[in-house]
Amino acid sequence: MQELTTVELRPQAGVGLADPADLPAPAAVMRPARTQSAMSLRHRLPVAMTQALHACGRMLSEEADHGRLLLFSPVFLGAGAAFWFLAATDFPLLPSLLCLSVLMLAVLVAGRSRPGLRATLMALALVVCGMLCAQLESWRASTVILDSSVTTTVTGRVERREGDDRGRWRYVLTVTGTEAPQVKRPPRRITVIARGADAPFEIGDIITGRARLTPPAGPALPALNDFSFGAYFDGIGANGFFYGAPEKVDSQTGPQPARSPPEALLEWLYQLRSRIGDRIRSILPGDTGAFAAALVTDERRAISKETTEALRQSGLAHIVAISGLNMALSAGIFFVGFRMLLSLVPGVAQAYATKKIAAGGALVAVTAYFLISGFGVSAERAFIMMAIMLIAVFFDRPSISLRNVVLSALVIIAISPSEVLGPSFQMSFAATLALVSGYQLWKDRRVRENPLLKLPALRPVVAVAGFFGGVFLTSLIGGFSTALFAVEHFHRLTAYGLPANLATMPIISFIVMPAGLLAMLLMPFGLDAPLWTVVGFGLDLVITVAKTVSGWGGNIDLGRLPGWYFAVAVAGFLLLTLLRTRLRHVGTSILAVATLIVLILPGSRPPDLVISEDGGLVALIAPAAMASNRENPPDFIFDQWQRALVLPTHHPPKMLDGPAIPAQGDDRRVRLSRDQQNEARTAMVAAAAGGEANRFSCVKKAWCIARLGNGHVVAVIDNAAYLGPACDAGVVVVTSVRLRFDRCRSGATLFTGETLRRTGSVELRFAQTGFEVATAFSALSRPWMRHRAYDWRKDGFTESGPSAVSDNGE
Repeated sequence: MQELTTVELRPQAGVGLADPADLPAPAAVMRPARTQSAMSLRHRLPVAMTQALHACGRMLSEEADHGRLLLFSPVFLGAGAAFWFLAATDFPLLPSLLCLSVLMLAVLVAGRSRPGLRATLMALALVVCGMLCAQLESWRASTVILDSSVTTTVTGRVERREGDDRGRWRYVLTVTGTEAPQVKRPPRRITVIARGADAPFEIGDIITGRARLTPPAGPALPALNDFSFGAYFDGIGANGFFYGAPEKVDSQTGPQPARSPPEALLEWLYQLRSRIGDRIRSILPGDTGAFAAALVTDERRAISKETTEALRQSGLAHIVAISGLNMALSAGIFFVGFRMLLSLVPGVAQAYATKKIAAGGALVAVTAYFLISGFGVSAERAFIMMAIMLIAVFFDRPSISLRNVVLSALVIIAISPSEVLGPSFQMSFAATLALVSGYQLWKDRRVRENPLLKLPALRPVVAVAGFFGGVFLTSLIGGFSTALFAVEHFHRLTAYGLPANLATMPIISFIVMPAGLLAMLLMPFGLDAPLWTVVGFGLDLVITVAKTVSGWGGNIDLGRLPGWYFAVAVAGFLLLTLLRTRLRHVGTSILAVATLIVLILPGSRPPDLVISEDGGLVALIAPAAMASNRENPPDFIFDQWQRALVLPTHHPPKMLDGPAIPAQGDDRRVRLSRDQQNEARTAMVAAAAGGEANRFSCVKKAWCIARLGNGHVVAVIDNAAYLGPACDAGVVVVTSVRLRFDRCRSGATLFTGETLRRTGSVELRFAQTGFEVATAFSALSRPWMRHRAYDWRKDGFTESGPSAVSDNGE
């Protein structure tokens, strides 16, 4: 046994209790205390930062353990594709391949011992892969785009067709020849509108007629959507219309272009698609039939403009597009219905996995739906997503997960990287990401069971409340997730989309889609008419709701936001939806702070003058109003101007009496006598001085002139004969005539059809010493812009136009 020793503790010298008289004064004690507190606070800050960094590290480790870093792979792949498309010039192929090889070698060398470095290198490799995919798609497309407008006789083979509500038909033609004049650089495929024919032409027919062809439109304003970009990757080289009804050419005369088996199969699918659309519209007339056909074949042109606008304003336009909603409902209805039928046969239900059999049947049905849908990007994304979900059932894996969304995104970006910049891709995946993330958060929540909800009498109420609650949350999440992209691409928001979706989703889910699916299954037997009547009843209710809600107003025009905001907000949105730990709230903070900055800080100064890319439409921008040189400006361009600049009011020009000389084409000008020039110059100066500020005064088919609030004068001429007087009267002169020079002798800056063809649309902001010019294109080196540098006279590309546009006109 060890002996326990008691030790007496005694105070030592200098360590014992102090005498009260020896204690310092209270003030002397408090001063060191404040200093010690400040030092302690400074000490705690680094400790808190260290703890925060450690917490972030733990959460990042948790994200990596759950495979969340893999979810960002399509983000980096798409970022590389977007970077390549938005760059000023093409990137050389060999350096890109070398860079990718070096990065992949570095990933192998890093191994698993350095996860952070390895993830960074893989992200960079994905960016380079995205760039290579973009370059490959550009080479694969190689679309020849018409260089300038031309009137010629076109002969081509009908690839696709689609009618509208006014009896016109839009055909996609494979061009086989042009004459009178023969186009030196003809596009391979065009879209052309025909009217006046007794019956539409069938797919595969060869037709010919006199047509006016124009290149695909560029951006209506700098930084807006470039329609020629989408046309290039869709293979469309020109748009136009026939003068009168075209004629069918005997298919037996002349050599026919050889068609490969894939082209023949695609033509058969389009023929089937057209027959299905015609069948539906023959049973359901008007907008109801056009709406029903759009849900099946994605042919939307037959829906009237009034109904289309009502669907858009009420936030129901997503129903028309074949997207995740349509695919999910069709697959779900087929899956549940087929499984119920199999369960009615005891031998089958006991011997086989009916769930997997039903999933296989639903996969076949969804594939057939996609093949007749027209291959839109939203349908493509929805089909890949549904296919992955149904295949996951075969392997007893979760159907709804972010990995399925990522796989579908990777497939689409690898095949069609140009879709990354389109609103359809962005809005479709944004809604899907938000919904799947919300579903997983809802599934992982802590649930407290309420015994009252298990009562048999309350089960119907709980089921109905659960359905409408799901519709409410789905509509709310979908609306918020796509709002950012709607503002970026369409510059407006819909205020009443939530009540409209709450009213229509039960109709779509329980009436339209089930009856439509059964009608499609019975269509080969000719027994589909009664079911299409049921579909029409449901769609009539949807159209009524859309028109009612659109009558409330609710469109919120926001205009163009700063360029940085979209990129920052998208980054925040991706962090919010792809992460599972509290790190996702970093994305919430980024979104909130960026939005707050945009709301607080003043926006950029609007332009004083905007010019369309052909010089035919010019507008002066004043507070809350826009004054153009056209009494009835073209809707396609003018609507984009009004949305982007948030100017709903239009001031048409004041028309003046005066002589007008017949316009001539190109550089052929009628010479004015000296007296006529003096008369026109006097009339222009008087109209500018005596007219209303910021409003055009025009002589029809001759000239327009306006005086801005800052005193500058702008002249627009339809006839090049008035060029001299306009240059003397105005500081800026605009004409759609393609002249070979762009400067006036008087020093005024001249925008012509030739210079605008190379620069695209133009914005001018006047300053004290001149004006600033913003153009849609700064260089023409990208494939979808290259046609603007083609000179048909020289049959080659020119690197420079007549002369550069002046940036400091006096």
